[in-house]
Amino acid sequence: MSAKKTVAQDIASLFDEKINVKFMAFDASVAGNHNSANVFHIKSPVALRYILGAPGDLGLARAYITGALEIYGDFHQTLLELYWHIKEPVPKLASLSLLKAVGAGILSKPPIPVEEAPPRYKRGVLHSLARDKSAIAHHYDVSNDFYSMILGPTLVYSCAVFTKDKDSLEKAQTEKIDLICRKLDLRPGMRLLDIGCGWGSLVLHAAKEYGVKAVGVTLSTNQAALANERIVKAKLSKLVEVRIQDYREVPDDNFHAISSVGMSEHVGSAKMNGYFEHLRSRVMAEGRLLNHCIVRPHSTAKERTGKFFDRYIFPDGELIAPSKVAQSMIDVGFELRHSENLREHYSRTLTKWCENLVENWDDAVAEVGLTRARIWHLYMTLSRIGFETNNIQIHQFLGVVNNELGANPIPLRPNW
Repeated sequence: MSAKKTVAQDIASLFDEKINVKFMAFDASVAGNHNSANVFHIKSPVALRYILGAPGDLGLARAYITGALEIYGDFHQTLLELYWHIKEPVPKLASLSLLKAVGAGILSKPPIPVEEAPPRYKRGVLHSLARDKSAIAHHYDVSNDFYSMILGPTLVYSCAVFTKDKDSLEKAQTEKIDLICRKLDLRPGMRLLDIGCGWGSLVLHAAKEYGVKAVGVTLSTNQAALANERIVKAKLSKLVEVRIQDYREVPDDNFHAISSVGMSEHVGSAKMNGYFEHLRSRVMAEGRLLNHCIVRPHSTAKERTGKFFDRYIFPDGELIAPSKVAQSMIDVGFELRHSENLREHYSRTLTKWCENLVENWDDAVAEVGLTRARIWHLYMTLSRIGFETNNIQIHQFLGVVNNELGANPIPLRPNW
Protein backbone atom coordinates (compact mmCIF):
# COMPACT_ATOMS: atom_id res chain seq x y z
CA MET A 1 0.00 0.00 0.00
CA SER A 2 1.53 3.33 -1.11
CA ALA A 3 1.99 6.18 1.35
CA LYS A 4 -0.49 9.03 1.18
CA LYS A 5 0.82 11.96 -0.84
CA THR A 6 1.26 15.36 0.75
CA VAL A 7 -0.42 18.47 -0.62
CA ALA A 8 2.89 19.70 -2.05
CA GLN A 9 3.42 16.36 -3.77
CA ASP A 10 -0.07 16.48 -5.25
CA ILE A 11 0.57 19.97 -6.62
CA ALA A 12 3.98 18.94 -7.97
CA SER A 13 2.43 15.91 -9.71
CA LEU A 14 0.54 18.32 -11.99
CA PHE A 15 3.90 19.18 -13.59
CA ASP A 16 6.69 17.12 -15.14
CA GLU A 17 9.88 16.32 -13.23
CA LYS A 18 12.00 18.86 -15.11
CA ILE A 19 10.31 21.84 -13.47
CA ASN A 20 12.70 24.06 -11.50
CA VAL A 21 10.25 25.08 -8.77
CA LYS A 22 9.94 24.22 -5.10
CA PHE A 23 6.35 23.47 -4.03
CA MET A 24 5.33 24.16 -0.44
CA ALA A 25 1.97 23.75 1.26
CA PHE A 26 0.05 24.51 4.44
CA ASP A 27 0.65 20.96 5.75
CA ALA A 28 4.39 21.82 5.97
CA SER A 29 5.12 19.58 3.00
CA VAL A 30 7.71 20.28 0.32
CA ALA A 31 8.07 18.79 -3.17
CA GLY A 32 9.61 19.51 -6.55
CA ASN A 33 13.13 20.91 -6.70
CA HIS A 34 13.98 21.49 -3.04
CA ASN A 35 17.00 23.61 -3.99
CA SER A 36 15.14 26.02 -6.25
CA ALA A 37 14.87 29.68 -5.27
CA ASN A 38 11.54 29.83 -7.12
CA VAL A 39 8.81 28.81 -4.70
CA PHE A 40 5.10 28.09 -5.26
CA HIS A 41 3.50 28.15 -1.80
CA ILE A 42 -0.06 27.01 -1.10
CA LYS A 43 -0.47 28.87 2.19
CA SER A 44 -3.90 27.61 3.21
CA PRO A 45 -6.74 25.27 2.15
CA VAL A 46 -8.50 28.40 0.85
CA ALA A 47 -6.04 28.44 -2.05
CA LEU A 48 -7.10 24.92 -3.02
CA ARG A 49 -10.76 25.92 -2.74
CA TYR A 50 -10.14 28.75 -5.21
CA ILE A 51 -8.15 26.52 -7.57
CA LEU A 52 -10.54 23.56 -7.49
CA GLY A 53 -13.64 25.76 -7.52
CA ALA A 54 -12.58 27.48 -10.75
CA PRO A 55 -10.03 25.23 -12.49
CA GLY A 56 -7.62 27.02 -14.78
CA ASP A 57 -6.31 30.56 -14.76
CA LEU A 58 -9.23 32.09 -12.83
CA GLY A 59 -8.87 29.90 -9.76
CA LEU A 60 -5.10 30.31 -9.64
CA ALA A 61 -5.47 34.06 -10.03
CA ARG A 62 -8.01 34.32 -7.22
CA ALA A 63 -5.71 32.35 -4.93
CA TYR A 64 -2.71 34.54 -5.75
CA ILE A 65 -4.32 37.97 -5.61
CA THR A 66 -5.95 37.22 -2.25
CA GLY A 67 -2.66 36.03 -0.77
CA ALA A 68 -3.76 32.42 -0.23
CA LEU A 69 -1.07 31.48 -2.75
CA GLU A 70 2.38 33.06 -2.74
CA ILE A 71 5.17 32.98 -5.30
CA TYR A 72 8.70 33.71 -4.12
CA GLY A 73 11.94 34.18 -6.04
CA ASP A 74 11.84 35.23 -9.68
CA PHE A 75 8.14 35.82 -10.33
CA HIS A 76 8.44 35.71 -14.11
CA GLN A 77 10.68 32.66 -14.18
CA THR A 78 8.42 30.74 -11.78
CA LEU A 79 5.33 31.37 -13.92
CA LEU A 80 7.30 30.49 -17.05
CA GLU A 81 8.37 27.18 -15.47
CA LEU A 82 4.75 26.41 -14.60
CA TYR A 83 3.72 27.24 -18.17
CA TRP A 84 6.31 25.02 -19.84
CA HIS A 85 6.05 22.02 -17.54
CA ILE A 86 2.35 21.57 -16.72
CA LYS A 87 1.01 18.18 -17.75
CA GLU A 88 -1.73 18.01 -20.37
CA PRO A 89 -4.28 16.79 -19.54
CA VAL A 90 -4.17 17.46 -15.80
CA PRO A 91 -3.82 14.14 -13.91
CA LYS A 92 -7.20 13.20 -12.43
CA LEU A 93 -5.72 11.39 -9.44
CA ALA A 94 -3.93 14.54 -8.32
CA SER A 95 -7.16 16.53 -8.52
CA LEU A 96 -9.02 13.91 -6.50
CA SER A 97 -6.28 13.86 -3.89
CA LEU A 98 -6.40 17.65 -3.58
CA LEU A 99 -10.17 17.48 -3.13
CA LYS A 100 -9.62 15.14 -0.21
CA ALA A 101 -7.08 17.57 1.26
CA VAL A 102 -9.70 20.31 1.27
CA GLY A 103 -12.35 17.98 2.66
CA ALA A 104 -15.79 19.36 3.46
CA GLY A 105 -14.43 22.88 2.99
CA ILE A 106 -14.84 22.50 -0.78
CA LEU A 107 -18.59 22.89 -0.27
CA SER A 108 -18.04 26.40 1.08
CA LYS A 109 -17.02 28.82 -1.68
CA PRO A 110 -14.37 31.37 -0.68
CA PRO A 111 -15.27 35.03 -1.31
CA ILE A 112 -14.77 36.39 -4.81
CA PRO A 113 -12.52 39.48 -4.76
CA VAL A 114 -14.46 42.71 -5.23
CA GLU A 115 -12.13 43.66 -8.10
CA GLU A 116 -13.56 40.85 -10.22
CA ALA A 117 -16.04 41.75 -12.97
CA PRO A 118 -19.18 39.62 -13.30
CA PRO A 119 -19.24 36.83 -15.90
CA ARG A 120 -20.09 37.79 -19.48
CA TYR A 121 -23.73 36.71 -19.34
CA LYS A 122 -24.42 39.21 -16.52
CA ARG A 123 -23.04 42.30 -18.26
CA GLY A 124 -25.87 43.25 -20.60
CA VAL A 125 -25.80 43.47 -24.40
CA LEU A 126 -22.34 42.63 -25.73
CA HIS A 127 -20.50 45.68 -27.12
CA SER A 128 -23.40 48.05 -26.58
CA LEU A 129 -22.33 51.63 -25.87
CA ALA A 130 -23.09 51.26 -22.15
CA ARG A 131 -21.36 47.90 -21.78
CA ASP A 132 -18.26 49.03 -23.65
CA LYS A 133 -18.01 52.16 -21.48
CA SER A 134 -18.28 50.01 -18.35
CA ALA A 135 -15.61 47.61 -19.63
CA ILE A 136 -13.21 50.47 -20.35
CA ALA A 137 -13.84 52.06 -16.94
CA HIS A 138 -13.10 48.73 -15.22
CA HIS A 139 -9.53 48.79 -16.51
CA TYR A 140 -8.62 52.38 -17.30
CA ASP A 141 -10.33 54.36 -14.53
CA VAL A 142 -8.17 52.83 -11.81
CA SER A 143 -5.83 55.71 -10.94
CA ASN A 144 -3.79 58.03 -13.11
CA ASP A 145 -1.04 58.07 -10.49
CA PHE A 146 -0.92 54.26 -10.49
CA TYR A 147 -0.58 54.16 -14.27
CA SER A 148 2.15 56.78 -14.09
CA MET A 149 4.16 54.59 -11.70
CA ILE A 150 4.07 51.74 -14.23
CA LEU A 151 4.22 53.53 -17.58
CA GLY A 152 6.70 56.25 -16.71
CA PRO A 153 6.73 59.87 -17.92
CA THR A 154 5.47 59.18 -21.47
CA LEU A 155 2.17 57.75 -20.15
CA VAL A 156 1.93 55.43 -23.16
CA TYR A 157 0.03 52.21 -22.47
CA SER A 158 0.96 50.18 -25.54
CA CYS A 159 3.95 48.39 -27.03
CA ALA A 160 7.14 50.45 -27.26
CA VAL A 161 9.60 50.11 -30.15
CA PHE A 162 13.21 49.47 -29.17
CA THR A 163 15.78 50.37 -31.81
CA LYS A 164 18.69 49.32 -29.57
CA ASP A 165 19.02 46.78 -26.77
CA LYS A 166 19.84 49.45 -24.18
CA ASP A 167 17.03 51.85 -25.07
CA SER A 168 15.13 53.19 -22.08
CA LEU A 169 11.38 52.73 -21.91
CA GLU A 170 10.88 56.47 -22.40
CA LYS A 171 13.03 56.51 -25.55
CA ALA A 172 11.33 53.39 -26.93
CA GLN A 173 7.85 54.79 -26.34
CA THR A 174 8.76 58.06 -28.01
CA GLU A 175 10.11 56.08 -30.96
CA LYS A 176 6.85 54.11 -31.22
CA ILE A 177 4.74 57.28 -31.22
CA ASP A 178 6.98 58.89 -33.82
CA LEU A 179 6.95 55.71 -35.93
CA ILE A 180 3.16 55.94 -36.09
CA CYS A 181 3.38 59.59 -37.13
CA ARG A 182 5.91 58.73 -39.83
CA LYS A 183 3.81 55.86 -41.15
CA LEU A 184 0.82 58.21 -41.33
CA ASP A 185 3.02 60.74 -43.18
CA LEU A 186 1.78 63.57 -40.96
CA ARG A 187 2.46 67.12 -42.09
CA PRO A 188 1.52 70.60 -40.83
CA GLY A 189 -2.16 71.44 -41.19
CA MET A 190 -3.32 67.83 -41.47
CA ARG A 191 -6.15 66.53 -39.29
CA LEU A 192 -5.56 63.41 -37.18
CA LEU A 193 -8.13 61.30 -35.33
CA ASP A 194 -6.77 59.06 -32.56
CA ILE A 195 -9.23 56.37 -31.43
CA GLY A 196 -8.65 55.25 -27.84
CA CYS A 197 -6.23 58.10 -27.22
CA GLY A 198 -5.40 57.27 -23.60
CA TRP A 199 -3.72 60.16 -21.82
CA GLY A 200 -3.12 62.01 -25.08
CA SER A 201 0.54 61.19 -25.67
CA LEU A 202 0.18 60.52 -29.41
CA VAL A 203 -1.98 63.55 -30.22
CA LEU A 204 0.33 65.80 -28.20
CA HIS A 205 3.41 64.50 -30.02
CA ALA A 206 1.73 64.75 -33.42
CA ALA A 207 0.73 68.36 -32.81
CA LYS A 208 4.04 69.45 -31.31
CA GLU A 209 6.39 67.67 -33.71
CA TYR A 210 4.34 67.55 -36.92
CA GLY A 211 2.02 70.55 -36.64
CA VAL A 212 -1.22 68.62 -37.13
CA LYS A 213 -4.64 69.36 -35.68
CA ALA A 214 -5.53 66.32 -33.60
CA VAL A 215 -8.69 64.93 -32.02
CA GLY A 216 -8.40 62.11 -29.51
CA VAL A 217 -11.34 60.13 -28.14
CA THR A 218 -11.51 57.88 -25.09
CA LEU A 219 -14.23 56.37 -22.91
CA SER A 220 -12.15 56.83 -19.76
CA THR A 221 -13.04 59.84 -17.63
CA ASN A 222 -9.71 59.69 -15.81
CA GLN A 223 -7.72 59.56 -19.02
CA ALA A 224 -9.58 62.47 -20.60
CA ALA A 225 -9.14 64.65 -17.51
CA LEU A 226 -5.38 64.19 -17.39
CA ALA A 227 -5.03 64.41 -21.18
CA ASN A 228 -6.70 67.81 -21.19
CA GLU A 229 -4.48 68.99 -18.34
CA ARG A 230 -1.45 67.96 -20.41
CA ILE A 231 -2.81 69.81 -23.46
CA VAL A 232 -3.15 73.04 -21.47
CA LYS A 233 0.28 72.62 -19.90
CA ALA A 234 1.84 72.09 -23.33
CA LYS A 235 0.00 75.18 -24.67
CA LEU A 236 -1.46 73.14 -27.51
CA SER A 237 -5.17 73.82 -26.96
CA LYS A 238 -5.50 75.35 -30.44
CA LEU A 239 -4.24 72.14 -32.05
CA VAL A 240 -5.34 69.29 -29.77
CA GLU A 241 -8.71 68.22 -28.43
CA VAL A 242 -9.47 65.14 -26.31
CA ARG A 243 -13.08 64.06 -25.86
CA ILE A 244 -14.94 61.46 -23.83
CA GLN A 245 -16.60 59.83 -26.81
CA ASP A 246 -17.27 56.41 -28.32
CA TYR A 247 -15.72 55.92 -31.74
CA ARG A 248 -19.22 55.27 -33.11
CA GLU A 249 -20.29 58.76 -32.06
CA VAL A 250 -17.48 60.76 -33.70
CA PRO A 251 -19.32 63.13 -36.08
CA ASP A 252 -16.26 64.63 -37.78
CA ASP A 253 -15.03 63.32 -41.11
CA ASN A 254 -12.42 64.12 -43.77
CA PHE A 255 -9.48 63.34 -41.50
CA HIS A 256 -6.17 62.99 -43.30
CA ALA A 257 -5.12 60.21 -40.94
CA ILE A 258 -6.52 57.94 -38.23
CA SER A 259 -4.60 56.05 -35.56
CA SER A 260 -6.09 53.17 -33.61
CA VAL A 261 -3.64 52.00 -30.95
CA GLY A 262 -4.69 49.16 -28.65
CA MET A 263 -8.33 49.81 -29.44
CA SER A 264 -9.60 47.10 -31.79
CA GLU A 265 -9.02 44.44 -29.10
CA HIS A 266 -11.99 45.96 -27.28
CA VAL A 267 -14.27 46.00 -30.33
CA GLY A 268 -15.04 42.30 -30.63
CA SER A 269 -14.61 39.91 -33.52
CA ALA A 270 -18.20 40.18 -34.74
CA LYS A 271 -18.02 43.97 -34.94
CA MET A 272 -14.56 44.27 -36.49
CA ASN A 273 -15.82 45.02 -39.99
CA GLY A 274 -18.20 47.62 -38.58
CA TYR A 275 -15.35 49.21 -36.66
CA PHE A 276 -13.15 49.64 -39.72
CA GLU A 277 -16.13 50.66 -41.84
CA HIS A 278 -16.78 53.53 -39.44
CA LEU A 279 -13.13 54.57 -39.54
CA ARG A 280 -13.23 54.37 -43.34
CA SER A 281 -16.14 56.84 -43.29
CA ARG A 282 -14.10 59.31 -41.22
CA VAL A 283 -11.00 59.47 -43.45
CA MET A 284 -10.64 61.27 -46.78
CA ALA A 285 -9.38 59.86 -50.07
CA GLU A 286 -5.61 59.20 -49.96
CA GLY A 287 -5.85 59.22 -46.16
CA ARG A 288 -4.16 56.59 -44.02
CA LEU A 289 -5.12 54.36 -41.10
CA LEU A 290 -2.55 52.94 -38.70
CA ASN A 291 -4.03 50.10 -36.65
CA HIS A 292 -1.80 48.86 -33.81
CA CYS A 293 -3.31 45.87 -32.01
CA ILE A 294 -2.72 42.63 -30.11
CA VAL A 295 -3.64 39.52 -32.10
CA ARG A 296 -3.53 35.74 -31.91
CA PRO A 297 -0.73 34.08 -33.92
CA HIS A 298 -3.11 32.18 -36.21
CA SER A 299 -6.78 31.86 -37.13
CA THR A 300 -7.36 28.56 -35.31
CA ALA A 301 -6.60 30.06 -31.88
CA LYS A 302 -9.57 30.93 -29.67
CA GLU A 303 -10.54 34.59 -29.82
CA ARG A 304 -11.88 35.08 -26.31
CA THR A 305 -9.37 35.83 -23.61
CA GLY A 306 -9.07 33.52 -20.60
CA LYS A 307 -11.34 33.98 -17.60
CA PHE A 308 -8.72 35.80 -15.52
CA PHE A 309 -8.18 38.42 -18.22
CA ASP A 310 -11.92 38.69 -18.90
CA ARG A 311 -12.89 39.16 -15.24
CA TYR A 312 -9.97 41.26 -14.01
CA ILE A 313 -8.23 42.98 -16.91
CA PHE A 314 -10.13 43.47 -20.18
CA PRO A 315 -13.81 42.53 -19.85
CA ASP A 316 -15.19 41.41 -23.24
CA GLY A 317 -11.74 41.57 -24.86
CA GLU A 318 -11.21 39.41 -27.94
CA LEU A 319 -8.02 38.75 -29.87
CA ILE A 320 -8.34 37.73 -33.51
CA ALA A 321 -5.79 36.55 -36.06
CA PRO A 322 -3.77 39.13 -38.03
CA SER A 323 -5.29 37.74 -41.22
CA LYS A 324 -8.76 38.62 -39.94
CA VAL A 325 -7.72 42.16 -39.00
CA ALA A 326 -6.19 42.62 -42.44
CA GLN A 327 -9.24 41.20 -44.21
CA SER A 328 -11.60 43.44 -42.26
CA MET A 329 -9.59 46.51 -43.24
CA ILE A 330 -9.52 45.45 -46.88
CA ASP A 331 -13.22 44.53 -47.01
CA VAL A 332 -14.33 48.05 -46.06
CA GLY A 333 -12.13 49.87 -48.54
CA PHE A 334 -8.61 50.22 -47.16
CA GLU A 335 -5.72 49.00 -49.27
CA LEU A 336 -3.28 47.28 -46.92
CA ARG A 337 0.21 48.57 -47.70
CA HIS A 338 2.37 47.48 -44.78
CA SER A 339 2.24 45.32 -41.67
CA GLU A 340 4.76 44.19 -39.10
CA ASN A 341 4.87 42.00 -36.01
CA LEU A 342 6.45 43.65 -32.95
CA ARG A 343 5.89 40.92 -30.35
CA GLU A 344 9.47 40.88 -29.02
CA HIS A 345 9.14 44.61 -28.43
CA TYR A 346 6.04 44.04 -26.31
CA SER A 347 7.74 41.46 -24.11
CA ARG A 348 10.48 44.04 -23.49
CA THR A 349 7.89 46.72 -22.79
CA LEU A 350 6.13 44.51 -20.26
CA THR A 351 9.45 43.68 -18.62
CA LYS A 352 10.03 47.41 -18.09
CA TRP A 353 6.51 47.91 -16.76
CA CYS A 354 6.92 45.05 -14.29
CA GLU A 355 10.23 46.49 -13.13
CA ASN A 356 8.55 49.86 -12.58
CA LEU A 357 5.75 48.26 -10.57
CA VAL A 358 8.17 46.35 -8.34
CA GLU A 359 10.33 49.45 -7.88
CA ASN A 360 7.26 51.49 -6.86
CA TRP A 361 5.52 48.64 -5.03
CA ASP A 362 4.84 50.38 -1.72
CA ASP A 363 3.49 53.50 -3.42
CA ALA A 364 1.40 51.38 -5.80
CA VAL A 365 -0.14 49.44 -2.92
CA ALA A 366 -0.88 52.69 -1.09
CA GLU A 367 -2.57 54.05 -4.22
CA VAL A 368 -4.73 51.10 -5.35
CA GLY A 369 -4.47 48.46 -2.62
CA LEU A 370 -2.51 45.22 -2.36
CA THR A 371 -5.05 43.11 -4.26
CA ARG A 372 -5.06 45.32 -7.35
CA ALA A 373 -1.28 45.66 -7.30
CA ARG A 374 -1.01 41.85 -7.28
CA ILE A 375 -3.56 41.65 -10.12
CA TRP A 376 -1.38 43.91 -12.23
CA HIS A 377 1.83 42.09 -11.40
CA LEU A 378 0.23 38.81 -12.44
CA TYR A 379 -1.44 40.24 -15.55
CA MET A 380 1.67 41.93 -16.91
CA THR A 381 3.89 38.93 -16.21
CA LEU A 382 1.48 36.53 -17.92
CA SER A 383 1.22 38.92 -20.86
CA ARG A 384 5.01 39.05 -21.11
CA ILE A 385 5.09 35.26 -21.23
CA GLY A 386 2.36 35.28 -23.87
CA PHE A 387 4.47 37.42 -26.19
CA GLU A 388 7.68 35.53 -25.41
CA THR A 389 6.08 32.17 -26.26
CA ASN A 390 4.19 33.43 -29.36
CA ASN A 391 0.77 32.84 -27.87
CA ILE A 392 -0.03 36.46 -28.65
CA GLN A 393 1.48 39.00 -31.01
CA ILE A 394 1.32 42.74 -31.60
CA HIS A 395 0.95 44.00 -35.18
CA GLN A 396 0.86 47.34 -36.92
CA PHE A 397 -1.26 47.50 -40.07
CA LEU A 398 -1.03 50.48 -42.42
CA GLY A 399 -3.97 51.02 -44.74
CA VAL A 400 -4.74 53.74 -47.26
CA VAL A 401 -7.88 54.91 -49.05
CA ASN A 402 -7.21 55.11 -52.79
CA ASN A 403 -8.48 58.05 -54.82
CA GLU A 404 -11.02 57.72 -57.64
CA LEU A 405 -8.25 56.56 -59.99
CA GLY A 406 -7.16 53.79 -57.63
CA ALA A 407 -3.95 55.60 -56.77
CA ASN A 408 -2.40 56.79 -53.51
CA PRO A 409 0.74 58.64 -52.38
CA ILE A 410 2.34 55.68 -50.56
CA PRO A 411 6.07 55.56 -51.50
CA LEU A 412 7.50 52.69 -53.53
CA ARG A 413 9.36 51.45 -50.46
CA PRO A 414 8.73 52.22 -46.76
CA ASN A 415 10.36 55.52 -45.78
CA TRP A 416 9.61 55.39 -42.07
